[in-house]
Amino acid sequence: MQIGLLCLLFQTIFATVMAEDLNIDKSQGKLEKYRQLRPQIEALITGESDPLANASNLCAALHEAFDFLWTGIYRVVDGELVLGPFQGPVGCTRIKKGKGVCGTAWEENRAIVVEDVDSFPGHIACSSMSKSEIVLAIRNASGDVTGVLDIDSDTLKAFDQSDAHELEKIIALIEPFEGL
Repeated sequence: MQIGLLCLLFQTIFATVMAEDLNIDKSQGKLEKYRQLRPQIEALITGESDPLANASNLCAALHEAFDFLWTGIYRVVDGELVLGPFQGPVGCTRIKKGKGVCGTAWEENRAIVVEDVDSFPGHIACSSMSKSEIVLAIRNASGDVTGVLDIDSDTLKAFDQSDAHELEKIIALIEPFEGL
């Protein structure tokens, strides 16, 4: 009985600490940062049923941990991507299916890594500061794309397949993505 109460108390304290601050060693490489960040995001969203709150905390945690230029989620609403929770400069409000990196990731239901946004045909420049980008499809329980996670960097070649792999694991924490 006492062990159960002690575990509950530890979980409560840990969740409270997690809600106030991330513990990321920014001197580490990106794979280590992802390793440190994933359980903290999981702690932030565990027990929270509101998809907006969870998506917001996911974006904020990624943005803070990596100092990205822009980190956000676009939601599929009435046949187009609509801006959702984000961190960074103002973003494009609506994106059509198949347009830009986000619309293409949605249409193709896959992650897209762009080392140089100027080399991506049809790139939508929501910010002239963006130099590279990664976009990952977010799916519901049926596997349909219900949103995308879009991350921009102000440096070229900031993302690669290791980012896609790690971010897929993080997105899985909020899938199935419904009701946002």
